[in-house]
Amino acid sequence: MVRILLAEDDESMRAYLARALEKSGYEVIAVGNGADALPLIESDRFDLLLTDIVMPEMDGIELAQHAAQAAPDMRIMFITGFAAVTLKAGKAVPQAKVLSKPFHLRDLVLEVERMFGSESLTGLN
Repeated sequence: MVRILLAEDDESMRAYLARALEKSGYEVIAVGNGADALPLIESDRFDLLLTDIVMPEMDGIELAQHAAQAAPDMRIMFITGFAAVTLKAGKAVPQAKVLSKPFHLRDLVLEVERMFGSESLTGLN
């Protein structure tokens, strides 16, 4: 089972995304900021870091840079509602996928499925 670490500071968005991904067959551990995610990356194994870019304490770009060193096999996907930070994220972590808000949950699930080259877990294909 694909394990996803979700870092999103908006509580309702975090719950919404986690629920959608879990319904699609993924295991999701969700935290409210990068500072809370960092120790999990260092102590556990995740297949994907799904992180908002703009967060308090530690932003998603800084978190992704730490993750790329601590867990180089983990894939990274940024979610953001700020077009200006998309370019910054692409330069800082070029291997990461960026999904701009607003997005449909189906788009998120399909992007995750594409990242892992898996058959559809949801029947959405």
